[in-house]
Amino acid sequence: MLTKDELISFEEEIASVFNSGGIRAPVHLYNGNEEQIIDVFRKVRTQDWVFCSWRAHYQCLLKGVPRLLVREEILAGRSISLCFPEHRIFSSAIVGGVLPIAVGAAMSIKRRAEDATVFCFLGEMTSETGIAHESIKYSRNHRLPIHFIVEDNGKSVCTDTREVWNQQKLSFEAITDDYVTYYRYTTKYPHAGAGVRVQF
Repeated sequence: MLTKDELISFEEEIASVFNSGGIRAPVHLYNGNEEQIIDVFRKVRTQDWVFCSWRAHYQCLLKGVPRLLVREEILAGRSISLCFPEHRIFSSAIVGGVLPIAVGAAMSIKRRAEDATVFCFLGEMTSETGIAHESIKYSRNHRLPIHFIVEDNGKSVCTDTREVWNQQKLSFEAITDDYVTYYRYTTKYPHAGAGVRVQF
């Protein structure tokens, strides 16, 4: 498994390439959550499935996708939709788009009695949407082999999630159980880009 420093180094390299104009499509960078995401991936096995949103560089690297391959896909403009079926990892730029797909994959695993688990990553704003609540509720009630990881970086595009919903505490805040892990972190990067070129 990659180390914290290796993950940070990768994102810093991508940020530098983006800021120099070498990437002509949006990128969404991680920073500040390395320890939490590494801890999640200690439970992820080769046969498990991972579903992510548009911020998925760390997940791909930690799932075992070669660094060079991830970099090539990002440079080709596919940072927000990284998909590597051979490594059982998929991402989508559609808000909440992977959630029902992840639930469907977990349902299939249960029906086939396979030895696999689905890990589904979502941001804090997505976690407040109807599709997230329905997906998590359905998974709990049907005891599907799936775990949702809510990552709260306080950057729901350019809005504050708590202010939008007028609530001090989010629905899954501080929850860690068999179906949900929530963590909050502070990142040095803006929602999209790396802080120098035009932001999306």
